[in-house]
Amino acid sequence: MAFIQEQYVCLKCGYNIIGFHPQLCPFCGASNENFITAEDCSQKYKVKSSKVNNKINRLYSYPALGLEHSAYCIRIDKKFIWIDCPSTFNRDLDPMDKILFTHHHFLGASNLYRGYYTTFLWIHKDDSEHYFAEKHYFDRKFSQDFNLLGIEAFVINGHTPGFTFYIFEDVLFVCDYLIRSGKDFILNPYGSIEATKEGAKKLRDIIISRDIETVCGFNYVKEYNIWKKEFFNLFH
Repeated sequence: MAFIQEQYVCLKCGYNIIGFHPQLCPFCGASNENFITAEDCSQKYKVKSSKVNNKINRLYSYPALGLEHSAYCIRIDKKFIWIDCPSTFNRDLDPMDKILFTHHHFLGASNLYRGYYTTFLWIHKDDSEHYFAEKHYFDRKFSQDFNLLGIEAFVINGHTPGFTFYIFEDVLFVCDYLIRSGKDFILNPYGSIEATKEGAKKLRDIIISRDIETVCGFNYVKEYNIWKKEFFNLFH
């Protein structure tokens, strides 16, 4: 695959900048001396995979690419479905059928995977309209909860207008709705605080009766019972 349009990757946060070369990273504000081309990124960084369970792997750039988030690959029969996308484009991965996004911050190099593997990209309509996402093409813009091959999607808004979390079997994919502050979790302060609090209540009410074993987050995989105590402490 040729890199046919201008695209840069910010080494501070992993954000992919498509179609132009700004002075500052639109996501984290780093100066453009911290950018490399997507092609250079593909040569210098690879996507590594670590096992979460027999059907799910965690995906991340190696060496570590700044503050880049984790993405996750779910294997269902012979199909591979991703939750969010790594910042690095890697031709050596198994072809993924779809990439389902939690929100528009974690688009990564999804436009390159879509072009190379003919992957379908799904995101909430409201998040697709943010300027972070305007250079990306999405195959489906959903606006409500859905179930795809046993992957349940729940729209809770808050951190972003279309934030969506996912459950597959006994695994919860919550991305960065909660982030670390010192030793404790806090709700992500980026976005409407009140809407995020309401979204957190929706999350709590959905998962409270579910049989969940594992939580896949922004940069961690955690046992649910440990994560749950920290999350539920936010409501006290």
